[in-house]
Amino acid sequence: MAKLTNDDVRQLCKDLNVKFIRLQFTDIFGVLKNVAITVEQLDKALAGELMFDGSSIEGFVRIEESDMYLRPDPNSFVVFPWKPRDGAVARLICDIYNPDGTPFIGDPRYALRRAIAEAEEMGYSMNVGPEAEFFLFHVDSEGRPTTKTHDRAGYFDMTPIDLGEDARRDMVITLEQMGFEIEASHHEVAPGQHEIDFKYSDALDVADKIVTFKLAVRTVAQRHGLHATFMPKPVFGMAGSGMHLNQSLITKDGKNAFYDPSTPTGMSEISMNYIAGLMNHIDAITAIINPTVNSYKRLVSGYEAPVYVAWSAQNRSPLIRIPAKRGMSTRIELRSPDPSCNPYLALAVCLRAGLDGIKKGMAPPSPCDRNIYEMTLAERQELGISNLPASLFEAVQSLSEDEVIKEALGPHIYERYMEAKTIEWDRYRMQVSPWELEEYLTKF
Repeated sequence: MAKLTNDDVRQLCKDLNVKFIRLQFTDIFGVLKNVAITVEQLDKALAGELMFDGSSIEGFVRIEESDMYLRPDPNSFVVFPWKPRDGAVARLICDIYNPDGTPFIGDPRYALRRAIAEAEEMGYSMNVGPEAEFFLFHVDSEGRPTTKTHDRAGYFDMTPIDLGEDARRDMVITLEQMGFEIEASHHEVAPGQHEIDFKYSDALDVADKIVTFKLAVRTVAQRHGLHATFMPKPVFGMAGSGMHLNQSLITKDGKNAFYDPSTPTGMSEISMNYIAGLMNHIDAITAIINPTVNSYKRLVSGYEAPVYVAWSAQNRSPLIRIPAKRGMSTRIELRSPDPSCNPYLALAVCLRAGLDGIKKGMAPPSPCDRNIYEMTLAERQELGISNLPASLFEAVQSLSEDEVIKEALGPHIYERYMEAKTIEWDRYRMQVSPWELEEYLTKF
C-alpha cells in the first residue's frame, strides 16, 4: 500500500470536503485522546507546530514541563464514515515530541517505534494479525451501559438468534470504508460477544488500526442503541474477551523468518527462539497485555483463556499456538492478551521479548500437545508447565524484575505505569465487594 505524504493529505482534505481534523494519540494505558482543529490549521499541524498540555494526559509529564508537540503521521489519514460528508471529519494519528524537537520517551507509539528499529537492525520487520473480541450490551433508559446482553446466541450463531448481526454488519462496512480489510466476523462463545478479524500488517499500522477499530466499533454500537465494551470479563460465569496476537517476522528480502520447509514442523529455528523469548518474559509481559484487575478474572481455567505457559501446534489450551498454515502464513499465536491493553506497548514488549530470544539463542521447552486444562497439578509440574500471573499484583511484581521488558517500555513509561498499576491494585484490594457481603455478613 502506498504511503501518504503531507501533500496527499492536503489534497484529500480538499477532495473530500474535510472541515475538521482530529489529531489523535493515546495515553500510556491506550486510551484514545484527540485535539480537534479546523482544516485551516492543517498546515501548522503537518509542520508539527501545534502544542497541547501534556500534564493533563495520564502518565505524560508534570505541570512544570507541560508543553508537548503533535506531529501527525500522514499515512494515518482517514475520514470518519459516520460523520456528515458535507464538512467531513478526518483524523491523523500523531507522534508526541518535546519542545526541543526530540521524540517524547513517554509516547507509547515511540516505544513501539524503538522496538521496530531494533528489529530492523537485526534484519526483521514484524507482522501482526489481531483477533479482538468484544461484548454488545443494552443501555438503560438514561443511556447508561448495562451488562444485559442483546441475544442468547453462541459461537458462530446467526440471525434470528444473533440479534447483534445488524450492528456487526455495519461495523464491518464502516471499517472497510476506513481502509480495513476484514477477513472474518462472527458471534463468539458468550451471549452478546462478537469478534471481527482484520488482515495482518506491520506492527505500527496494526497498533494504529486497533485503536481505530475500538473507536469505530463503539461508535457504530452506539448508533444501534447498544454499548460495545472491550472490558476483558464483564460478566461472571461467561467467557471473557481476548485479543489473540498472531505474530511473524519478515526478513529484508521479504521472506517469512518463521518458515523453514526443511524441518519436520516447517518452523524455523528463529521461530523457536522467538517463542522461547516470549515464554521467558511472559510474566512481565502479562502486566502490559493484561493490564487491569479485571483481566485476571478472564485468565482462569474453564473459559478457553490460556492459563498455562506452554506451546503447541496441535491444541488451543497452551499460551502459544502454532496455526497449521505454512509458507508466508507461518506464524505464532499468543493467546493471552486482552483488548483492554495499550496495543503500542503490547506489541513493543512482545517484539522485544522475541528478539531477546533470538539474540540469546533461547530454546523453548518441548511442545505440549495434550489438553492442559485436564492435567493434574502434578502432571503439569512434571512437564515444567508454569502458570501465568494470577493477579495484576503478581504481574506488576514480575515486571519490576525484568530488565528487558522495562527497557522496552523505557524508564518514563515504566515508572508511571508501575505507579498507576500499584495504585489501581491498592484501590481494588481495599474495596468491599458484593460477594464478600453475601459470603460473610451473616456468617460472622
